[in-house]
Amino acid sequence: MIKKLVLASQNEHKIIEMEEILRPLGIQVLSTQDFPKLKDVVEDQPNLEGNALKKARYVALETNLPALSDDTGLEVEALNGAPGVYSARYAGENVTYQENVRKLLSEMADIQNRKAQFRTVVALITNEGEYTFEGVCKGEIITVQKGDKGFGYDPVFKPEGYDQTFAELDQSVKNNISHRGHAVQKFINFMKQQNQ
Repeated sequence: MIKKLVLASQNEHKIIEMEEILRPLGIQVLSTQDFPKLKDVVEDQPNLEGNALKKARYVALETNLPALSDDTGLEVEALNGAPGVYSARYAGENVTYQENVRKLLSEMADIQNRKAQFRTVVALITNEGEYTFEGVCKGEIITVQKGDKGFGYDPVFKPEGYDQTFAELDQSVKNNISHRGHAVQKFINFMKQQNQ
């Protein structure tokens, strides 16, 4: 029975989102902000699962509490799955979202196949074990940026079955269909079973 967990994140939006999602289960959500001595974890694993597990393992070990983390990547078919695990630093270290998007659009300038997917892996570490939950959202990369909501590659990613990009869609719609939404829903179903 999990009553409290630590989100391996400093991201305010993610923390608020998880607090709302887990409130009905009676789970208190802390974050790495509540533990100032925690260090940033270097995301140097070869895949999303590895990075998510690495962050959660470190936070669980240091706080002695169940820990949750995630890693997300944009996987473009014509680029052999790139940027993938390097999505946040596709254009280099410490770059802006815009720089990453510009690099992606320039790499795809002459490519006809625009198929892509966002993939998120959520990792949970408890005393009982390690668990991962994966969510995927398929779609395509459009040629020009549209919309001003969201972040990252949202202005150029159009999910399957929609005429708008992630950056144009209402947040509640995006949460329902997104990669992170799917992964988190699997995690919630697991938590409901654990907390019965």
